Parts: sequence; structure tokens; C-alpha cells
Amino acid sequence: MGTESKRQQRFAGVIQQDLAEMFQREGKSWAPGAFITVTKVRVTPDLSIARVFLSFLNTNTAKADIDHIRTKTNEIRYKLGGRIKNQARIVPQLEFFLDDTNEYVEHMDKIFEEISKEPRQPEE
Repeated sequence: MGTESKRQQRFAGVIQQDLAEMFQREGKSWAPGAFITVTKVRVTPDLSIARVFLSFLNTNTAKADIDHIRTKTNEIRYKLGGRIKNQARIVPQLEFFLDDTNEYVEHMDKIFEEISKEPRQPEE
């Protein structure tokens, strides 16, 4: 996928903000105990599909939580439609993905920590 148009970026921003508010208010019923963050939203050029990346904090069951949220996609889309009805002609289909950037960063930090603990070899 190439660069996004201003229109796509603006629409993605609207969706991200509204979904973030929804997850803040109702996320506990969709993923109990987890703190859900909408990290990124990417919209197709025709604005018909929104790919939503979610990050989960305070949970060890992120994969199960994202699967549960995927089962609630129609409910979430309906609620989103009520929020953006004055700003969009259509409510895009929602696709939810797990944003594992935090886990990747933690993993890389551990690797660098291990490397820094290893004794240095003298240069010849």
C-alpha cells in the first residue's frame, strides 16, 4: 500500500479517535481487565475498510482478547456508525489486528541487555 491521501488520513483520524473513546468506555466488557489502545488506523482508498491496530496493556491474554473483539465487530461498527454518521457517507468495515510493537520493543531490549552483559573480546 502506497502513501495515504489527506482524505484517508483525516478519515482514519476520526475513526481512531471515536474508537479510542469507545474502547475507553466499553472496552472492559470486551476485554475484562485489559487497557486497550487504538494505536493506528489505516483506511483503504475508497474508505470502505478500516484496519484497526489495537494494543493491550495489563493482560496476558491479548490474542484471546483480540479474537473476542473480532466477534463483536458488528456491534462496534454499529456504535461507530452512530458517532460518525454526520462525517461519513458510509461506515467502513472494521478489521482488527493486534499491534505487538510493545512486545517487540521489550524483546529487543532484552536482547540488547544480554549483549551488553557479555564480556567483550579484546581486539587484536
